[in-house]
Amino acid sequence: MKKYILSLAVLSLFYTKTEACAWSDPDYEYFNLFTQSIIKDKSYLPFLHSYSTRFYSDFKASQIPDENIYSWKKFFNNQLNYAEADYLVNKMSINDLNALKKGNLNNQLLIKLGADFYQKYHEGIDYLIEAKYLEPYMKINYVESADSFYYRENESDKNATQLDYNKTIAALTSLYNAAKNPEIKQRYGFQLVRFNHYTRNYDAATQAFKTYVEPIKLKGAPYIMALDQLAGAQRGLGMNSDANWNFFQVFKDSKSRKESAFVSMKLSDTASFNNILKRAGTNDDKNMAYFLLGYEDFNNPIPIMEKMFEIDPDSEILKVMAVRSINELERSYLPVYYYTNDDQSTVQVNNSIKNTDQAKAETTEPKKEELSFWQKIVRFFRKLFGLKDKSPEEIKADQSDDQLLDNPNRIPVFTKNNYWYDDKTKDFLDDLEKFTDKTKEKSKDEYWQIADAYLKFLKKDYKESTKILNDIKTSNPEYQEQIKRMKVLNDIVSQPKIDAEYEDHLMKDYAEYFVDKPEVKKDSTEANEYDYYGEVPSTKDFLKDVLANRYFLQGEDGKSFLMNNKLSDLQYNPNSTLVKSVEDFYRKPNKTQFEEQIISKNINDVGNIDAFFAVIYGDRAMRQADFEKAKSYYAKAQGFTGIPRSEWNYDAKKQTPLKYASNVYNGFNNISDLVFGHNVWESYQSSPDESMEKEDYSQFPFIKPTMNKLELVDALIQLKKIGVGKDEKSATASQLIGNLLYNTSILGYYRQIFVMDIDNSDGGKYSFYNWEKENPYQYYYKNFPNTIYIEQDNFDLAINYYKKALNESTNKEQKARVLFQMASAEQGKYYQYERKTPSKVNYSDPKYSEKSDAYKKNMDQIKNQQYRTYFAMLKTQYANTETARSLMGSCSYFDYFMK
Repeated sequence: MKKYILSLAVLSLFYTKTEACAWSDPDYEYFNLFTQSIIKDKSYLPFLHSYSTRFYSDFKASQIPDENIYSWKKFFNNQLNYAEADYLVNKMSINDLNALKKGNLNNQLLIKLGADFYQKYHEGIDYLIEAKYLEPYMKINYVESADSFYYRENESDKNATQLDYNKTIAALTSLYNAAKNPEIKQRYGFQLVRFNHYTRNYDAATQAFKTYVEPIKLKGAPYIMALDQLAGAQRGLGMNSDANWNFFQVFKDSKSRKESAFVSMKLSDTASFNNILKRAGTNDDKNMAYFLLGYEDFNNPIPIMEKMFEIDPDSEILKVMAVRSINELERSYLPVYYYTNDDQSTVQVNNSIKNTDQAKAETTEPKKEELSFWQKIVRFFRKLFGLKDKSPEEIKADQSDDQLLDNPNRIPVFTKNNYWYDDKTKDFLDDLEKFTDKTKEKSKDEYWQIADAYLKFLKKDYKESTKILNDIKTSNPEYQEQIKRMKVLNDIVSQPKIDAEYEDHLMKDYAEYFVDKPEVKKDSTEANEYDYYGEVPSTKDFLKDVLANRYFLQGEDGKSFLMNNKLSDLQYNPNSTLVKSVEDFYRKPNKTQFEEQIISKNINDVGNIDAFFAVIYGDRAMRQADFEKAKSYYAKAQGFTGIPRSEWNYDAKKQTPLKYASNVYNGFNNISDLVFGHNVWESYQSSPDESMEKEDYSQFPFIKPTMNKLELVDALIQLKKIGVGKDEKSATASQLIGNLLYNTSILGYYRQIFVMDIDNSDGGKYSFYNWEKENPYQYYYKNFPNTIYIEQDNFDLAINYYKKALNESTNKEQKARVLFQMASAEQGKYYQYERKTPSKVNYSDPKYSEKSDAYKKNMDQIKNQQYRTYFAMLKTQYANTETARSLMGSCSYFDYFMK
């Protein structure tokens, strides 16, 4: 899968941004460190911030109180708790209630309540029996048209029109007149309004409200439910202004119907809001109207929040607006992955594929270091006495606390990472901080102090943030949890350097944020057990990223890598500098408890770990043509069990380690002698026998048909010794070495052999993009397998061996073959040059075509003048050879060049 993702990185250069891919969910791409749901009034939970769905849904439905159930609890004199009342009203069968009426107690709850329960509350029970009879039919009849697009497979076919209209109206009217309790009476009125609405008798519905609901001067749950139905009927009559106003009243007064009432309002234009504002007679109404306006138009909520503040700084909906604003800011400061700032237009891959420009992070570049007078003197004397300059890692390790704290790449940093980025987003943090600071002075709710402390955290004022948190006194458990988490965040993020002493502090005081907890099975009644996008990013994940970033800035690359990756991930980008840092950590004695339990747990199963490192080092030495050094490593790698990959196990129904067959290449064993051969044609997908052809190995019996890497490097060392001579055998030995170096380069059929890959199928390792950067990472090594990070090939190594062969050989056919191989290697040098010299013509340039053609013409000229040396020699000196004629038949470009 990783090879597939990497290969797409190149393709994405030719496509526009595809953030809306099926597997992308914007609510999973930032760290929600400020818990939106800590608002006290849970009825507003659906109106928290979300890009994935129209309404926020990351909460349990039971968190939103239902005023209807509370109304029934009160009716039954609180003999039932909330859950029991909910069960009685919404879930108990009509048969159980009829049995109760007859004196038969079959239900456990009814047995608990006793036989006299019906006598005490007979009007309520009789109403519930009637309501449960009507409920399955209480849907408007759906009228399908030729243009309808509606999925109805699992819906009940029942609707209100299937009841006898006259009989139903008569029965409900009779029950209404007979009822003595005003609330029960009003509930029958609600049923009359609803039944008329759902049978599309809209005039009758509005009249029923005036006749049966309004005269009873109660404004509780039955009234709200009836008003909801009245508004629906008014919508059916085209009375949109009245409908909106009544849906607005439902939205304002109901706890459980806010989301549905909001949808029903259909506030699609400014005039709709203005009509509601005109009718808003109380501050409460105006405040709610401003909330709706701010919710719908969320580009800059501060002006609306100012109006709401003037009305009521303690308003719960003002807190909802604030938490939505904070959540918007978080998406720019706390993305789950910070893209590398790359002036070379390198493609980075996250959860979905992005094109070059949009994938680039737009973060602050570190300023170029200005040397002080004293530093210049120190450098002068170091050079004078021949002292070696410090390595980049040593320089990082020697940074002062101030240098570490001032590093512009110290996360969290501001990025243009959100989806609807506005140039004023960064300034919005200052504006929101000012508003929050003002509101916390007026409001009695500790929420505003917590919000202010969090905004200080985003601004990296950790000291002030902690001071505010320490001064907060609250008994609210959700507030307490948020405060506790923010104190931990401030402590860790403000620490200049993560050293052994601080790691001990992390394990002593904050182990819960780092140690994995046992997996808890989700309640299937509250959440889908299968989550397509995986787990939502957590505080633990954020802190892991912070520490990975700190280790990276401190020069502890091995620890930084292992905070976000497994040891086995090194195979995807086996950069020798990073590998050495990871190995140094692996071999570090006396690790701290944090290093042992948190970092070292990512040193996963790669078989023999020493052999794993040895193969990577040996491979790098081979790519540098340092065969003796490679042999010293491969001698330690004979316990290598294979490149660690996984495969789907259908029996176990999970990914299990890949088991290599005894005769296939596994990263060390089973290398064919064709690796010394040459291309018949260029086809990576074809079998070795189709794509490659052997040279004459008869003079070199130490080249075995199948070899492991130790045997292969032994053969190369012997060939190298033979190549020192001045005869035909020496020429062939040098040619074979050149062949191997070319065949295992990015252009060769065996390109997988020395880059820790299992086959030559396409992937990021075989792209010329990103190779010129020693380290493309700017913040940490997160998403490591998805960024090319391998030292590039040195094609001159192969060319130099070919030159030896060319100079020593007297066979024209062999010389022709060698020249073609040299030309192929020279082509690789051109590709590297081309990658480092991209066109800088902008698509928006009016002269784009003209400039692009000029760029292409110039590149073609450079290619022909500087990178066609050996093709030219082959054409001018060896065109009449059988080898040249054969190559014209198999290589279309060479045929074109010759003509």
